[in-house]
Formats: sequence, structure tokens, C-alpha cells
Amino acid sequence: MAKKQFKTESKRILDLMINSIYTHKEIFLRELVSNASDALDKLAYKALTDDGVGLSRSDFKIDLSVDKEARTLTVSDNGIGMTQEELENNLGVIARSGSLQFKEEMAKAEGEKDTDTDIIGQFGVGFYSAFMVADHITVISRAYGSDTAYRWESSGADGYTIEPCEKDAAGTDIILHIKEDGEEEQYSQYLDPNRIQRLVKKYSDYIRYPIRMDLEKSRMKEKPADAGEDYKPEWETYVENTTLNSMIPLWQRPKKDVTQEEYDRFYQDKFGDFEAPLATVTVNAEGAVSYKALLFIPSRTPYDFYTRDFEKGLQLYSSGVLIMDKCGDLLPEHFRFVRGVVDTPDVSLNISRELLQHTRQLKVISTNLEKKIKSELSRLQKDDAEKYEKFWHAFGRNLKYGVVSDYGVHKDMLLELLMFPSSHSDKLTSLAQYKERMAEDQQFIYYAVGEDAGKLSKLPQAERILDKGYEILYLTEDVDEFCMQTIGEYEGKKLKSIDDEDALPETEEEKKAAEEKTEEAKDVLSFLKETLGDKVSDVRLSKILKSHPVCMTADGPVSLEMEKYFRRSGEMMPGMTAQRVLELNPESGAFTALKRAVESDKELAKKYAELLYCQALLIADLPLEDPSAYTDLVCSLMQ
Repeated sequence: MAKKQFKTESKRILDLMINSIYTHKEIFLRELVSNASDALDKLAYKALTDDGVGLSRSDFKIDLSVDKEARTLTVSDNGIGMTQEELENNLGVIARSGSLQFKEEMAKAEGEKDTDTDIIGQFGVGFYSAFMVADHITVISRAYGSDTAYRWESSGADGYTIEPCEKDAAGTDIILHIKEDGEEEQYSQYLDPNRIQRLVKKYSDYIRYPIRMDLEKSRMKEKPADAGEDYKPEWETYVENTTLNSMIPLWQRPKKDVTQEEYDRFYQDKFGDFEAPLATVTVNAEGAVSYKALLFIPSRTPYDFYTRDFEKGLQLYSSGVLIMDKCGDLLPEHFRFVRGVVDTPDVSLNISRELLQHTRQLKVISTNLEKKIKSELSRLQKDDAEKYEKFWHAFGRNLKYGVVSDYGVHKDMLLELLMFPSSHSDKLTSLAQYKERMAEDQQFIYYAVGEDAGKLSKLPQAERILDKGYEILYLTEDVDEFCMQTIGEYEGKKLKSIDDEDALPETEEEKKAAEEKTEEAKDVLSFLKETLGDKVSDVRLSKILKSHPVCMTADGPVSLEMEKYFRRSGEMMPGMTAQRVLELNPESGAFTALKRAVESDKELAKKYAELLYCQALLIADLPLEDPSAYTDLVCSLMQ
């Protein structure tokens, strides 16, 4: 029998198919099963108008079988099959797709651009992925309506043969002779029924037809009637033809027909979480881009969530076939904690069906999903505060990063979802709740930044704000101050740090009195500046202290908390140091003692200056430059 040559630049293109297009060799089984599903779709479509088919949808199936001794893996279907000419055209011409041609003919017949038949084998290269694991492939096919079957055989780029053969019914058998194991590749894994079963579950679980395979199973033998008391149970191995795939995915079923327990079990099995999700979101969208989605908001933070190793993304299916395990383009970064699946026939796949050619459809889906996730979180926040607080402790920091990222472009989307500890109560509060509680004369939304809410409530700067009856948001995470600066204001109310000099508005009389006090204290302030030198950028009488004698604040764009963050993160660069300001309370006894020492005992005054500076550092939770020297200083003043 004469060997025929492929009708393209065979070796170069086939090498490309095998070595370049597909990332993972295991993809071959997904491609062959998808092709078999396409063949069943074609015959099912024909059965709608041809009573001669004699098969209903429930009769269609895909069979897998393994022969370890012969090293063969066979994929069989009872679909439409192929004629000799179709074998020539579909398998003899690389990158020609019978599925695509069939779909185009259907559309032409119906006078439409597209049809509802889900056939994803549009490129004609998936079959050749089998050469990644097989050194010889045999295809036996009998077309529906034909009495003759044909055998197509090839060992790769050298060509192929076609000859008539016998086959009982319409359909196609693809027999792969699996390669011998090498140093780098263990091809024998594709002769392991358990491995085949796992690949079907991973890639083809939602193919609409049963994928069946003989699997070895164990069971306890029936106890003999005459067995005595010392009888020990015996086990036997048997073979059972088992359906490997689920066929109907959960997201394709009407929501009213699915219980929350089923959703929870699906999430836990699919994404390996031992806890049920906090919330489940279902989407069924039709329009320019049609898709179904099943999304889950987890109850806990994955161990690697805030590391570089975490990979966001939803599972992307096209007509029930897994295309990407984690499609990052479907989720914005601020909602990257969401898990789930999206199934759409409308994405444009590349030639290997592993990647996407165009992202327009994904952008539409992503934008819609973002709104759905936001809506579900808002619902939780409003209707189930306890559950939302659990969510916030797990992923709230990520929402704050979302506010800050991309120069604040997402802040309007996320603003209402933010929660903070506050002086109002032990419970978290939103900006909306804070604003509802604001006093009529309160101009600003106040916040304090530090490591612990308890310490923040005792800051000298907080005293006069709290005494006014105003609420303070306690911000205890690194990103918080950046978040406040990005937000700027909320519903016309500016966000104001309690460290700011104008945190409480002054009357003209108060401003005039402050100016007079500064003038009176100018000698003391000049002495402190000279004594402390470049340790501080300024020394001033404080407008934010009430009973406490001293505190440390900062001028310029970099706050003390920002400086701490930069130091902790190892990102310190020039210009990232806060301009420290030592603030003194002119009404305190410490200031009176300092003033008296400046006038009569300059050496004692220098000690007082150093003491007040170190105390301000301690209150601000900043490190002392020399703790031992500070201890000696305090002890010397006690003598």
C-alpha cells in the first residue's frame, strides 16, 4: 500500500504542532475527547431531521480503553464518522478542521452567521497533539450512511496510509501506540487507567456525553453459607464499565434546582478548601457575550495569598471543556481572592485552545463579574454584619490595596466596602456609618495611624478630638495612610489626621492667642532647635495637645507612619524620611520648667530638651537613638 504525503510542509508543521503549540503533553486527551464530542454533536444534529439515525442523545457515548501489553490507548465514539474523502481532508491536511467546516455549512443552511451547536474543534490541529505521546496512530472510521469503513495510519511527518476495513457501526476509533519511556518523559502514565480518569475529570468533566472506561474495583466476597465463626472476609477484584465525567456542570443547572450544600461541596472539592465559602454568586448572561459563571467568596485567607506565589484567576471553560485553569484576566486585582468558573462559547481561542487570541470578550465578562462581586459584598455588609466582618478580616487589606493601586482609579468601586476600627465601639465601622454619627459642628472625618488601636486611643493628639465627642478611625495596617490620602474625602467631608495642626478649626481669637504665645516662647523654641540640631526639622508650640506635654509630628508629604513602613519594607530611599517636628504644650508644667532652665541654667535646659525629644519618640513608637544614654539622662535628673 502506497504511503501518502501530507499536503502541507509536513515535517516542519507537524513538529510545530507537537513541540510548540501545546504547553502540556496531557492536553492530547482533552483534544481527542473534544473531537469525539464534536462527532457526536454532528450526528445528534442530523438525528433531528433524519429518522434513520436510530439513536437518541442518551445512546451517544465516548469509550476509552487501555491495553498495557500492546501499549495502546483507544478513544472511540459512535458519532458521525468519516468517509475516505473526509479522512483525506481532515487528517491528511494539517490545520484543516471538519468541525469548523460543518459549523459553517450549518450556518449557511440556516442563513445565519453562527449556530447554537457547540463545536470547539475549529482548527484541525488537536488530533495531531496525540503525536506528543504516541509514535503511531491508527484511525478506524465509518461514516454515517456508509457501508464501508476506512483505516488511516501514520507514524508522523513521513506520511500516512488509508485502506478499506471493517467496522460494525458508524463512529471512529483512534488507537494510539504510546511511546516508550525516556529519561525525561514517563509515557507509560498514559496507560494507567487512574491517570486517564484524573485527566478526564480535569479537562473533560463537563463534556455532555458519557465518557466510559473499564476500571478495576474491589469488593468484599459474599460470605459462604457454611462459613464458621472464624471466617475472615475476603476481597475480590472486578472490572466495571464506569462513567468518568459529570456531564452536566453545576453552573448549567437552574439555581432553584441546586441546594447550598451542593454549591458548598462543589467549591470544597473543586478548590481544595476545608471550609465552605462565605458566599456564592451565580451568573447567567446572554447578549453580545454569553456566559455562565459560578463564583465563590472564600471564608479564609489562603496561606500564600499575600505572597508572590499566589496566582489569581477563574477556571475558564468553552462549551464545557477546560481551556485555562486560572484565567487572571477575568478578575480585577482587588477581587483576586474570588474562586470559581466561567463557561462561555464566545471566547476566541488560539490554535491550541490553551490561550486566548483576543481579550475583548474577556473584558466584557470581567467588568460584569466585578459588578456582581461588588454587589454580593455590599449585600453581605448590609444584611450579615458578622459574616462580612469575617470576610473583612480575611481580605479587607486587599481591598485597601485596590483603593491605592493604579493611582486610585478603583476607589469609587471599593469605597463603600471599606471597614475600620474606631473609637465609637469595638465593632468595625464603614465611612457611611461614621458619617451618620458625625456631630453637626464636625467638619472632618478623623483618623489616627499606628500599630494598635489601644495605643492610638491614648495618643496625646487624640485627647482633644475625643474630648470634643468626635469619633476617630484607628488605622493599624501599613496601607491605611496611603489609602486615606488616596480617598481624600467622603461625601464632602475631608479625611483629616489627628496629627494635622488644623485638625480642629480655630477662631480668630484662638489664632491671635496662639501667635502671642509663640512670640513669648520664641527664645525657648530657638534654644530647642539649636540644641536638637538636625534631629528635628522644626520645634513649635502645639495646637493639638491638651494635657500632655509633648508629641512628635511631621511636616511634608511623608508621615511618621509612612517612614516606618518604608523602613520595614526595606524600600528606604532619599526623600522617604519624615520631617520630624517636636511639638510642645505651653500650658504644661514641663514647658514651664524648660523655660525657667533656659533662662537660668543652659546645661539643665539641654538635658530637658533631650528628655522631651526622647519622650516624643517613645510616644510616636519611634526607636530611641541611644536607649542607654536616655536611661542615664533620666537617672541624672533624679539626683
